[in-house]
Amino acid sequence: MVAITPDSPIGSVFGNHHKKRKLAEEGLGLATVGDLLRHFPRRYVAATELSEVATPAVGEQLTIVGEVRSCDSAAFFSGNRRQFRTTVRLRTDGPDFSVTLFSPYQNLADRHEAEFRPGCRAVFTGKAKQFRGSWQLEQPHGFALDGPEAATLSKLMPVYPLTAKLYTWDIQKVVTAALDLVTGVPDVFTPELRERFEVLDVMQALRWIHAPDEWSQLGAAQKRFRFEEALVLQLVLARRRAAHRAQGARARVRRDDGLLAAFDARLPFELTGGQREIGDLVADELGRDHPMNRLLQGEVGSGKTLVALRAMLQVVDAGGQAALLAPTEVLAQQHHRSIAGLLGDLAQGGMLGGDPDATQVVLLTGSMGKAARQEAMLRIVTGEAGIVIGTHALLEDRIEFADLGLVVVDEQHRFGVEQRAALTDKAGTPPHVLVMTATPIPRTVAMTVFGDLETSVLAELPAGRAPIQTNVVPLADQPTWLERVWQRVREEVEKGHQVYVVCPRISGDAGEEGETDQVDLDDEGREVAPKRSLAAVEEVHAELSSGPLAGLRTAVLHGRMPPDDKDRTMRAFAAGEVDVLVSTTVIEVGVDVHNATTMVLLDADRFGVSQLHQLRGRVGRGGLPGLCLLVSHAELGSPARDRLDAVAATTDGFELSRVDLEQRREGDVLGASQSGFRSGLVTLRVLRDEKTIVRAREAAEALLSEDPALAQAPALAAAVAEVERSAASAYLDKG
Repeated sequence: MVAITPDSPIGSVFGNHHKKRKLAEEGLGLATVGDLLRHFPRRYVAATELSEVATPAVGEQLTIVGEVRSCDSAAFFSGNRRQFRTTVRLRTDGPDFSVTLFSPYQNLADRHEAEFRPGCRAVFTGKAKQFRGSWQLEQPHGFALDGPEAATLSKLMPVYPLTAKLYTWDIQKVVTAALDLVTGVPDVFTPELRERFEVLDVMQALRWIHAPDEWSQLGAAQKRFRFEEALVLQLVLARRRAAHRAQGARARVRRDDGLLAAFDARLPFELTGGQREIGDLVADELGRDHPMNRLLQGEVGSGKTLVALRAMLQVVDAGGQAALLAPTEVLAQQHHRSIAGLLGDLAQGGMLGGDPDATQVVLLTGSMGKAARQEAMLRIVTGEAGIVIGTHALLEDRIEFADLGLVVVDEQHRFGVEQRAALTDKAGTPPHVLVMTATPIPRTVAMTVFGDLETSVLAELPAGRAPIQTNVVPLADQPTWLERVWQRVREEVEKGHQVYVVCPRISGDAGEEGETDQVDLDDEGREVAPKRSLAAVEEVHAELSSGPLAGLRTAVLHGRMPPDDKDRTMRAFAAGEVDVLVSTTVIEVGVDVHNATTMVLLDADRFGVSQLHQLRGRVGRGGLPGLCLLVSHAELGSPARDRLDAVAATTDGFELSRVDLEQRREGDVLGASQSGFRSGLVTLRVLRDEKTIVRAREAAEALLSEDPALAQAPALAAAVAEVERSAASAYLDKG
């Protein structure tokens, strides 16, 4: 008999099971026995208890245990054929359910009645639906828990991720067979490590995670696999941090004179405590002979750009260049204007009237004319431009730097790691890297996803930031409130203030290229389409300018406009020449107009939590109280409405980031472009497993300090090497 190992084809444990081919067709990515054993259940149903079903959702795939109240069969005709319908009524610890089973023969109907006797317990799976006020299971399949089908099942029945062709008990039967037959399953933990970390051996953990008889067994198995996954991931990141520290870089030591000193002397305001503290930390790291690799996160308006600018000036003082990579042309242009404005004559290097220590600040975007583009490229390659600000255009092969010493990536979640690597590769020696985000990231997410970066947080807001009042405008309940929204806009304009009106679309249902809306999914992973057409910039602008906002100075801004038109519109708005700007989310980050006090978000439920928080941060920037109105047709109690209520309840971005992560699928929040581990988080959940992740990081550092090559734990070393070899890790490696 051929030995069954984790590398054996999955068919070797199916035998002649009639659903063998269906498993192969499921697209679950299960090719080997090892894949099958690591296909863990997503939840469990206690066979000894009635299922708790609080409020079912129509279309939700349910697996429930219920007590049979009644079971009745009746004949009916379908065309000319006589068939039989058996209705089983179940009592749960929640609403009752009706299950209808169809049979072509009398004896099958009789068998159903004999199996599902009143008083017995049964398990059924199917989609929840309502019919005449009663709950039913559509396309049901199940069996009595005192019958032969249940003999091989554990007391806590696993519910596996599946599609319609297989039932969860089909998988459990095959997994049970595999666990009895398989040999040679590697354990990443040696006996010494199992004792040290207090975890089960791999075979016991596999048996208990697939077929637990009690919750304590399940808990012990989950503890082992979650810690294993966290430890392997943290070992990969710890080794990367060590390798990064070992790289050589040119030290860019802070000078007591020069650009930075001149800039600091001219600042018309005091730096916040956080800006000073993190600025000193960054200055120290720039002065070392190995590359800085730091994530700077903070609230909208916390002053991250100022911290970055002071770091860039330090590098320029040391003879190097700094590049700031922005995700959109609007943001790149905004950065160019604000940085050049802050520097004044310090940005006029080589020009008449420029300061002797001045440098040049150059903008490079994809839409620039040929002559302007070539001039910018020349200033970059000669080193005349100490600070270079640009979009993806900076990543092109033709762009060369004289001495790139610092790379600043703004709103890093908009860039894939390959794009960031394309810029850092332009440096002769590894550059220092400062990654900025105004999308707050919970500590565990930062530790898991950005574990190879050191993290700093700017929590303190500069003086002059006014409070922002946020209200949900629920048109599903109060459709007439929209009139009051436009009255409120008029009132703000009459006070001399300006207003943003943001829409999720440009025209009709055409979205902005590259833009992602919040997508709500049902339990099958299908998008829940909006029941009405979404607000679009062009239509909304036409309606407002000829209706409720007639007579006000209005303008539009969106990503399909020519770059010069976009820039002209933003300049006009910043200059106070436009009262109301109807826009897409191109104004989400970086746009800084102090006189703008009100933000109206139409179809606000189509934006994610972090987007809503970012957009809200565009108002209240000039010391004037801000108002944000979240206009939505989402119904009370829906996930979309809950999301809006959460945003309205707090301006704490870190609290909102947790809400975002809890409500959305983790992979969507982490994003393949950020982590490279989108499909790798199998058992871990970064909020739920915070303690496990912290413990794993500490354990990883300790293990590598004792045994850098992990020679004493070869299976663990192999698991780490496999992740490092994977495509996901290749993405991370370029980060």
